[in-house]
Amino acid sequence: MPYAQARTEPPEPAEPPSSSSLRQSIVFLVGRNSRGKWVVQDQRGLCGGLFVDRNEALKFARLENGNRLQAVIMVPGTLELDLTPHEAATPIPRRPTRRRRVAMRS
Repeated sequence: MPYAQARTEPPEPAEPPSSSSLRQSIVFLVGRNSRGKWVVQDQRGLCGGLFVDRNEALKFARLENGNRLQAVIMVPGTLELDLTPHEAATPIPRRPTRRRRVAMRS
């Protein structure tokens, strides 16, 4: 009696991480800059802003990280807003740009 071979299906493609799981892995720094404004910045340098008061800064940080207070770090001293991506940041894939040829006329 021949054995029946199990039919193997190709593996399902992996789903990209959900935005909520990405938010949960982000740590936000909260502090004041040299001008007294409240600064919020994720530690990757991809998201942040300037705020008039501490409550608004904390509200923003909580909303951006899924309301995880343990992912908000109060920075003593001065914290300047720097939104240039840091080395730990995952590079954002960019679509190749099409270059247009421009005819030079004399």
